[in-house]
Amino acid sequence: MVDEQDRLLPIANVGRVMRQILPPSAKISKEAKETIQECATEFISFVTAEASDKCYKENRKTVNGDDICWALSTLGFDTYAEAMLRYLHKYREFERQRVNQSKASNLENEAHTPIRVSTDSTDSDGSNLQPEKQSESPIAFEFRVLEKGQSSKIKPAAKG
Repeated sequence: MVDEQDRLLPIANVGRVMRQILPPSAKISKEAKETIQECATEFISFVTAEASDKCYKENRKTVNGDDICWALSTLGFDTYAEAMLRYLHKYREFERQRVNQSKASNLENEAHTPIRVSTDSTDSDGSNLQPEKQSESPIAFEFRVLEKGQSSKIKPAAKG
């Protein structure tokens, strides 16, 4: 029985989904939860197996959301496939925006972080790569990312 329970969806999650649909005063028997648990697990396995077969035939090892939508449609669950495709597109758009915001935030943080460079000297023939003497006051450079249409005029860095 332990192996069977490991294969099934968590009963608490199944009960939580069932409670969301039913009126607040409704009671759900243990038998009802277990029945839905087995049905939902079987449905997921059925759809996933179809998507997995498609991936195998295409020599791919990863089942993705599009494969699941294809499997739902192939198995006659067109309504679910359409709903899943809408969700998948919204999810991907959300992830794209999240990544772009993260990149923009990182670029903005980097753009306002001064980089300090110390000057050094080498031998006249260039063979000595070790600095003989470092300047006591480092030179500050500030790099900014320019958006399209922004001016590239250099503003003097604030001395401090």
